Amino acid sequence: MTKNKGNPENLRPFTTDREESLTERLNLRVTKTMKEKLSTKDDPPEFCRRAIQKALDEDEQSNLDS
Repeated sequence: MTKNKGNPENLRPFTTDREESLTERLNLRVTKTMKEKLSTKDDPPEFCRRAIQKALDEDEQSNLDS
């Protein structure tokens, strides 16, 4: 006999309102100080995504200017 455990809500497909879905994973190492500062943010993963996107945009702009 099986036990019915878990929440059926977790079985629903993940949906997002983003322009592009978050399907890829990225692992990186940071210093202890950086991790402590990140953990104080309301949404650390979103903060990191925005910071990376900002850096990518700035890098792209500087490459266009050269």
